[in-house]
Amino acid sequence: MAADNTKGPDDADPLMVRSVEKAFRVLEAFDGTNRSLSLAQIGASVGLDKSAAQRFTHTLNRLGYLRKDPVTKRFELSLRSLEMARHFITANPIVNQAMPYLLHLSRETEETVNLTLPDGVDIVFAARFMSRHMLNTDVVVGTRMPAFCTAPGRAILSRLPAEQAISLLGRSPLQAFTPQTVHTVEALVAQLNMARHAGYATTWGEFFPGDLSVAAAVLDQAGRPVAAVNIGVSNARYTPEKAEELFAPLVTAAARSISQASPAF
Repeated sequence: MAADNTKGPDDADPLMVRSVEKAFRVLEAFDGTNRSLSLAQIGASVGLDKSAAQRFTHTLNRLGYLRKDPVTKRFELSLRSLEMARHFITANPIVNQAMPYLLHLSRETEETVNLTLPDGVDIVFAARFMSRHMLNTDVVVGTRMPAFCTAPGRAILSRLPAEQAISLLGRSPLQAFTPQTVHTVEALVAQLNMARHAGYATTWGEFFPGDLSVAAAVLDQAGRPVAAVNIGVSNARYTPEKAEELFAPLVTAAARSISQASPAF
């Protein structure tokens, strides 16, 4: 029998329910690359022996979170899994408060408008209004990106206390996704200082080649960054200078309006 290799840094936590942890790790094994997995693949990905993998997949299938193909016996996420994301979106006060402002910004600019939320060293897309000039159609709600090389991430980092921002940069996997990616702590600190002074952040093709992005942070009542609004356009249609000139005032105004709209954050 193969060993169960699902142990992690929280092994000493007496309140952790290991079976719940393993069930979620089974669900997390599925992504854009692994849309359909066999029982053996799930076991190998999560670190479960065949018997354990069979029990977890059977339970998740019975609960409706996994679908099993009756012919191939392969598993995939079911539509019920999507309900978890819907519950988050409808229950999150920041997302709900931001929606009218994002919609207005989308209609006014006819460009792609996003709301992203911070999660550790990453940002996660929580709302996305696509334009007819859409870029990066593989980016959907729930997509996760590094904060350090994205305009929303830098906008959020720039509004954190300097020590906290530097700590997050130190824990980030700093790498060059494109030739334009700024990926040293010293250079990034300089970028955050400029963003803090300007009230918004920009990135020019640092994660996706040709993607120009302008973002401003949404703040809670204590002045802490809880989200960011950004507009993304293509360098085939705009220069960085023109994108900054046109969209920096708009995302800054939208982020300020969302920040001031509700005391619920």
